[in-house]
Amino acid sequence: MAQKAMPSILFIEDDMIERMKFDRTVTKLGFTNKIIEASNGEEALHVLEEKDIVPNIIFLDLNMPRISGLEFLQKLKSDERLKFIPTIVLTTSNNHRDVLECYRMGIAGYILKPLKYDDYVDKIDKVLSYWNINQLITV
Repeated sequence: MAQKAMPSILFIEDDMIERMKFDRTVTKLGFTNKIIEASNGEEALHVLEEKDIVPNIIFLDLNMPRISGLEFLQKLKSDERLKFIPTIVLTTSNNHRDVLECYRMGIAGYILKPLKYDDYVDKIDKVLSYWNINQLITV
């Protein structure tokens, strides 16, 4: 039986330690998703402009330089080719307005980064387990 290809992930985060933590967590959990990294929204938009690199899932931090997570979401959701990519906000912002605005724009989930590493691993495990069994749109 052929192994099913795991969805690719675009991980948008300006903090290098957070990017390393995400990579380490995904590896520790045994997921084989291909991870494409971008250090800010502007870089992520450049990645998405390349027609051969279209992730199945996006993890997005809100507080970033150049283009914020909210600005990135506006651009993503206005693009007919990309707007249906499930986008999960992974952030430290528990600002109620941010949560409402992100859901209004069509995100698939909003996760607060926990302080404890074990809690972080648990949340990433649940999110990736869920999205890895979903039928995702490929563009």
